[in-house]
Amino acid sequence: MPVGDENPRSSPGGRRMQDAPGGGVGPGLSPVDRRTLLVCSFILAAALGQMNFTGHQVLRVLAKNEKQLSLLRDLESLKPQKVDFWRGPARPSLPVDMRVPFSELKDVKAYLESHGLAYSVMIKDIQVLLDQEREAMAKSRRLERSTSSFSYSSYHTLEEIYSWMDNFVTEHSDIVSKIQIGHSFENRSILVLKFSTGGSQRPAIWMDTGIHSREWITHATGIWTAKKIVNEYGKDPILTNILKSMDIFVEIVSNPDGFAFTHSMNRLWRKNKCNRPGVFCIGVDLNRNWRSGFGGNGSNDNPCSETYRGPYPHSEPEVAAIVDFITAHGNIKALISIHSYSQMLMYPYGHLLEPVSNEEELYNLAKDAVQALYEVHGIKYIYGSISTTLYVASGITVDWAYDSGIKYSFSFELRDTGRYGFLLPATEIIPTAQEMWMAIQTIMTHTLNHPY
Repeated sequence: MPVGDENPRSSPGGRRMQDAPGGGVGPGLSPVDRRTLLVCSFILAAALGQMNFTGHQVLRVLAKNEKQLSLLRDLESLKPQKVDFWRGPARPSLPVDMRVPFSELKDVKAYLESHGLAYSVMIKDIQVLLDQEREAMAKSRRLERSTSSFSYSSYHTLEEIYSWMDNFVTEHSDIVSKIQIGHSFENRSILVLKFSTGGSQRPAIWMDTGIHSREWITHATGIWTAKKIVNEYGKDPILTNILKSMDIFVEIVSNPDGFAFTHSMNRLWRKNKCNRPGVFCIGVDLNRNWRSGFGGNGSNDNPCSETYRGPYPHSEPEVAAIVDFITAHGNIKALISIHSYSQMLMYPYGHLLEPVSNEEELYNLAKDAVQALYEVHGIKYIYGSISTTLYVASGITVDWAYDSGIKYSFSFELRDTGRYGFLLPATEIIPTAQEMWMAIQTIMTHTLNHPY
């Protein structure tokens, strides 16, 4: 969820870093030249395959006050964009993490230093982590092929995940089925796994992962969770009891186009791949496209922004598919939307500072879930409402769910707190999923025991 990926098609023109003391970059290219260069770079990147992030660094800044936060927000408004916020400027108590391209490092560091903004280097060279990640995936793929198995401790492509789904549903057809709820902008299937022991329109739990495509740990956690459900049914009395009365829906790849793009071209892509006539930049932030609070603070009307909300609520097929499915079902009692990173468990509202009517219940449930999570591996999550814990964000999934009558609506930010950020090593998949399971189970149990 933390905002911002530098869009490879950032629009030219606008204010430049030369305005900042010590940040001189000269007059730069004309808008036409710059646009030509951007398009040529994009074509070249396409020809060569994955975008290269050699020398890109992730800097962490701890703002002391609102004035310093404002100086950091000014970086976001520069055109073309010079930084990609991994954790955006929110409040003085939270660190700000930003990816800075190698070509901009000197200017950005000079800007920070000239304004007295202390920073540290969290990731020295992003490409090193990407190379390690790709190497681990290739090694895992070779092993999977030789043993005809699926590794739950590895990252996978969209094709591999969809193939796994087919096999998984076939193997566990007594409890799992696959539902196609729609198609993405690029016409990929949007699939949901349904776990059920029978009956129709029973009370249900909804979980979604991967709405922001670069948050790979979320997809991997969703896959592991699906396997956990079938393994534990009939053995674990808590889960068995839940499934006797309720169904569970899990949407593992909520943004299939964006996710495919993170594998084929840009590992750090966040949005979907919507491309509208006359709009130079690609993609909408699917977690700003929901009706509740649409267009408010914490979203952007600039198509080149990583928090671009889209032209109107539910304009994106990936969002509309979920809205239509949940609305038609009519009996979803809890919604859990899973993001990364920051180690947080949050509930509505994101677009308002005012507490929801059952704030105390949600706070205590979040507290219990975080405690259950902590007891697995000793990992600490913070919790509270989105707007007071993280930042004001409008048009988000959980606000829509809550306003649609889903009383237990939660959003997770998984590991870590910034050492790897969105590039969490695959070695952390299993422990992340294990601790998450305890938190999810806590929420599901409370939902079961407090019918409404």
